[in-house]
Formats: sequence, structure tokens, C-alpha cells
Amino acid sequence: MTRKLLMLMAVLLLVVGAWACSGGTEQVEVSSEPTEAEIVELARGIHERALTIDTHDDIPFNFATEEVDPGVRGDRKVDLPKMREGLLDVGFFIVFVGQTERTAENYEQAKADAMTKFEAIHRMTEEMYPDEIELAYTTDDVQRIHASGRLVAMIGIENGYVIGKDLSLLEKYHELGARYITLAHGGHNDIADSATPRDHEPESEHDGLSGFGEEVVAEMNRLGIMVDVSHISKQAMLDATAASQAPVMASHSSTVTINDHPRNMDDEQLLALRDNGGVIQTVALGAFVKSVPLEKQEAVAALREEMGVEGRAGVRNLSDEQRAEYDRRMMELDEQWPPANVQDFVDHIDHAVELIGIDHVGISSDFDGGGGIVGWNDASETFNVTLELVRRGYSEEDITQLWGGNLLRVLSDVERVAQGLQGETTN
Repeated sequence: MTRKLLMLMAVLLLVVGAWACSGGTEQVEVSSEPTEAEIVELARGIHERALTIDTHDDIPFNFATEEVDPGVRGDRKVDLPKMREGLLDVGFFIVFVGQTERTAENYEQAKADAMTKFEAIHRMTEEMYPDEIELAYTTDDVQRIHASGRLVAMIGIENGYVIGKDLSLLEKYHELGARYITLAHGGHNDIADSATPRDHEPESEHDGLSGFGEEVVAEMNRLGIMVDVSHISKQAMLDATAASQAPVMASHSSTVTINDHPRNMDDEQLLALRDNGGVIQTVALGAFVKSVPLEKQEAVAALREEMGVEGRAGVRNLSDEQRAEYDRRMMELDEQWPPANVQDFVDHIDHAVELIGIDHVGISSDFDGGGGIVGWNDASETFNVTLELVRRGYSEEDITQLWGGNLLRVLSDVERVAQGLQGETTN
């Protein structure tokens, strides 16, 4: 049965339900194609019922302070009000520390920086807004907190660099709530090669996963931490997937077939992930979703240089008048070279589902870390993804799996494997 036929059947049930509620006295005409209003109504119902999980939301070092208050609707893409508006139920808040030179001093600094972000997430959930959001440690926690009407926070670590060479730190981070770790980020580390080496680095250092990396994967399996294969090289991804006794996840990656980008995954990787029982959390980051023409890249760079915009926070430092001018000129560039939108994003979901099946695909944003596309540019617009999935004929069961069911299945499997491994060590 095609997805389009499933959508038509779902809309028919919606209309029949409305007819029954009216006492069955009104004549109801059902066209061969659902109307826009019927599609939107169907999608809203599905979105309200689904448990929606975004596996990658970045935070700054001053998160959960007066400067960056998650309970206030502001200019960041994810805050609690926007999560409520978009019915985004679960957010993985990210402990990210960038790669630097591997020295004893830098390892200590990376650990300290990681703790700053752990403390911020705990401060948000335990001190500032405990009635609004709670930190989940298990799949059961996610369901319990969601049933209570509160939002759910989870924690992911982006870049295994924060453990340095100290394997024991994995247990500490797990106790603090880390439920996935991206093995590497931009640049190679002691665990794995990166998909995007730094300028001075060779293309490969370990030929994939290092010997220490194998120990890291084994310990993550034992503790119950999901192995995240986003950001790492293709060979490292294949190595980690083969080494892991539990399903792996790609926390924020899209597909090479739709857009050939070094951060995306090719079909060989997707098939390996499927065979491992894992999940790819397709990411709504514009450059990963759709290639930006060189002409536009140059025009944007020239505009930013002209207006003194530097880094991710640069636009926020502009005056209101400067910001209006910047936005106007960016809109002109976007009209000439349209940016990635929700339709482009769902093209990646379509390809992954067609290749490896609905059971192995999920959704992520990378909000506040570069993510955001036209139509899903912050958490308040989350419904638009569900609407596009409905337009393409995905069933409610499919959409429920994509939005969170598959990720929770992987986490549950990881928990089960950890319990088995811990049982072996105690016997």
C-alpha cells in the first residue's frame, strides 16, 4: 500500500469521524484528494499525539543563567516556550567541547568545560524550572516525565575529546546523565578519525577507530551510553558500528545521496547502521541538507565582512538598525539562491527510509549549533516537519517512529545490553 493511499485513508477516517460526531445527519462529500484543511487537521492530530524527540540542541557555556535563560522566549532557536509552542517534547541538550591540541593541560580544560555545561543543564532542570522540565536518564524516565505534562531534557556529549585518555570519566559522565557520546568532532582525537580533519591534520590518523577507541566503545556499551557515529570518518563509523555490541546512532547527519557533504552518510554506512540495528537522526542543518552555491557563499562572506559579523553570535551584536539592514540583504540573497527548506530536509528522510527502512530513521535539528532551515528554523516550528511527512503519505505509526520511537528503541536496546554486560562482570 502506498503512502499516498494511506494518507487518503487517514483523511477519510477523519471525515467519517466528524460525520459520526454530528449524529450522522449531515451529508459528507469525500473527494479523491484531501483538502489543505484536512491535511493540516490530520497532521495536527498526529503531531499532538506523537512523542517528539530532537537529538541535538547546542548550548553555550553561560546557559541557564540570567544571560541565557532557557525559560524566557528569546533569540535562541531552543528554549522552553518555543518547545511548548512547537510541541517538541524531548530535547537532547549538548555538552560540546571543541577539539584542541592533545596535551595534559588541554585534557583538563576540556573536562572542566564539559562540567560547566553539565552543571548548566542540571541547573535548568533542578533549580530554575523543575516544574517545566526534568532530566531523563532512562527510556522509562522519558515516558514518565512526558506523561506528567512536563518537557524532557536529555544529555548528549559532542566530542569524546572530553575524556582525554581517562576511560574512567565515561562512568562519571554517565552518572551525570550523558546518554550518547559523539566519538570525535572537527579534528581527529585519541578515539577516532574525524570526517572533517583540521587544516594541519592528515586525512587519517588511526585508519578509523583507534585501539583506545575500541576500549571506549566497549565501556560505553557496558555503561549504557549510545555510541554516536556522526562527525567521524567513514572508516571510523564502520569500525565503531562493527565493534559495538549495542545499536549505534548518528545523532545529527543526513544522506550523501541527496547532498554530497563530508558530514553526511553514504549508502554503505546507512546499510551498516541498519544491520547493526541503529538509527540515523536526519539533521536539518542547511549546508548538510542542500549545497550552497559558491556564488552565494562568497556573497554572504562579503556581506558579513562588510557589516563586521563574526562567528555564530555576531548577528546578535548588531544594532537594531544594522540587524534590519543585514536581514534585508540576506533575504535578497535567499531570493536569488533559495536556502534549504523542510521539503529538502524530508527528501533525506525519504531516501533513508527507502534504503534502510522506517525502523532506522529519526529526526534532529542541530539548533543553536548551525541547524535550522526554512520552515523549521526553531523549536516553535516543529509541527511543519510533521505536516510535510503527512503530505508525503507517511502514516501516523511511521511518523511516531521517526519522531522518537526509533531513538527510544535504540536507547532501550543499549540499556538492555548494558544490563547484560554488567551482569557478566558480577557473576
